[in-house]
Amino acid sequence: MTAPPFSARLSRRTLLQAGAASALPLSLQAQPAVDLRKVTLRVGDQTGASQGLLRAAGLLDDVPYRIDWSTYAAAVNLHEALKADATDIGSANDSPTVSAIAGGSRILAVASWTNGGKGTSLLVRKDSPIKSVADLRGKTISPTTRGSVAHFTTVGILKQAGIPLDDVKLAFLSPTDASAAFGSGSIDAWAIWGIFRARTIGALGARTLHDGVGINSGQSVLSATRSAVADPGKRAAIAHFAQLTDKGFAWARANPDAYIAWYSAFSKQDKSVVATLYDENAAYRRVPVDDAFVARLQRTHAVWVDAGVLKGSIDFNQYAYRDLPVASLS
Repeated sequence: MTAPPFSARLSRRTLLQAGAASALPLSLQAQPAVDLRKVTLRVGDQTGASQGLLRAAGLLDDVPYRIDWSTYAAAVNLHEALKADATDIGSANDSPTVSAIAGGSRILAVASWTNGGKGTSLLVRKDSPIKSVADLRGKTISPTTRGSVAHFTTVGILKQAGIPLDDVKLAFLSPTDASAAFGSGSIDAWAIWGIFRARTIGALGARTLHDGVGINSGQSVLSATRSAVADPGKRAAIAHFAQLTDKGFAWARANPDAYIAWYSAFSKQDKSVVATLYDENAAYRRVPVDDAFVARLQRTHAVWVDAGVLKGSIDFNQYAYRDLPVASLS
């Protein structure tokens, strides 16, 4: 954690030669400085949602490099793959990203998006006697996996309500196991995100006890291995992929009916259920990897430390790559 920032070890000249073309609109990148046709970018994808969105938006029809997709059930699995250099890039909320770094991962945050804090909720069954967060004392909650965005949200919700962590039982489970436990009633509440949340609301009529707004950052962080960022070809492909992600979210905002139709098929839930999730899913907009972004990671880490989940201190400047071009997209 004492090494100089990685971006300082990559010269501006190298960036201009290898990746500056990626700052242009995608349509103007016919002749990039590197031959992207020789590049294979390994992309880790939680539940397959990133690939599904980009494909629905028609953005994978003419990608100038090869993408090898790997699908992971949760952020913890994705970050394990990044740490093991089994994939080049992958997106997750800032809280599991911070947890991964604290666990020894040498990833670099290369791009980020935020939806303002939506997307992770604390659910109870429709027939649950639990009516408020205060009713959770003495209950069993699954924050899904340890260090996840759902864990972070659970800690924040309990703290906001003045409930010590010792007053509840936390059951850390994979999303699949937590789903089964929630359905059977062996846990009283479940903090969960994305497709799992959509299916639980749709299939079981789960109630939202707290929507996480004001606690969760809503920050999606694209992380990369240092070896991928150091490779000129992969660095240019990463910049291009980040812009594809920008365009994917822009497509979702411009085409709500098409997005809802896609996500309904993807999540195997009725369009009426998916429509309630549209605003938060389509709201993501690119934010720069800058001092404010690093401060967000520091705050997230401070919450983990205060809760006793993590220890020590980390300079997150060492894990922020600030030089990936950011496109200007509507």
